[in-house]
Amino acid sequence: MRERKIKQPYVSITRNESEQLSLTEALDLLPINDIIKEGEVVVITPNWVNLRPPATGAVVGPRTLKTLIEYVKRYSPGEIIVATGSGGGETGDIFKSVGYDKILEEEKVRFIDLNYGPYTELKLAHPVVPITKINNLLEKIDVLISFCQLKQHEEATVTASIKNIALGWPPAEIHGFPKKNLGIHDELHGFIAAMAEKIPIDLAIVSADKAMIGTGPSDGKAVDTRGLVIASTDALAADFIGARLLGFLPQGVQYIYSLYKRKLGETDPGKMILKGLPLQEAEKIFSEAAYGQEIILDKDKIKSVHGN
Repeated sequence: MRERKIKQPYVSITRNESEQLSLTEALDLLPINDIIKEGEVVVITPNWVNLRPPATGAVVGPRTLKTLIEYVKRYSPGEIIVATGSGGGETGDIFKSVGYDKILEEEKVRFIDLNYGPYTELKLAHPVVPITKINNLLEKIDVLISFCQLKQHEEATVTASIKNIALGWPPAEIHGFPKKNLGIHDELHGFIAAMAEKIPIDLAIVSADKAMIGTGPSDGKAVDTRGLVIASTDALAADFIGARLLGFLPQGVQYIYSLYKRKLGETDPGKMILKGLPLQEAEKIFSEAAYGQEIILDKDKIKSVHGN
């Protein structure tokens, strides 16, 4: 498979009065010119896990998706496609009920439901699911953008940009709802890592504007941080910054640590090119919103991969 556009782990953390403004600011801090080129096919995979409103933290906000599409258009791509496959229900039902259909119609952007074909086959280094059919859009991508909400998860521990792709792309037509029929969840962390090895994410956007704690990916408590957004050229770095907000170091999330050990991304903040809000400030904002008090993982100094 192709390599991601930028190897360096640029990470921006922003907070503005709205998620849309924060997104724009976060992207402005990244070398977007080196990610999206004129004439390329840009695919945006949003988190549409099930039929819940954005205020619950379960799915991304339509207005922010519109802002992202408008931002990508600045770089004159050949085509923008929004593509995902819900694990909690028919993607088309979520598409219409939340209002994504109107956004894509306004922006004249094509939508592809990844729960269905046409398919190609993807071989995976996974003991339970060594091969899966996957929409052949995968073979046509120049730039892949993962856009999701930050969540705690009952099995994956943390769900962010990597898991969004790993579970959004396998087709429910084959794996069933909620994509458990062929064994993805029998060794979930290994499956997420195996998918991440095969599908490079060029731009990861993790919103904590409406995050979720407790029992994710759908039934947890929504956390309103009003505009806290993480964006990165390295999906593992983005997801690990999100994991830190939830209180985890790399070994706290099995697939994150596995991908770090395989050198497929960065989890040491000291080796990231951090832009925007300081990490400690982001941890303070999130913990106060989530728990009503400051719980700062990096309070005295930014911890390394294995802590102080």
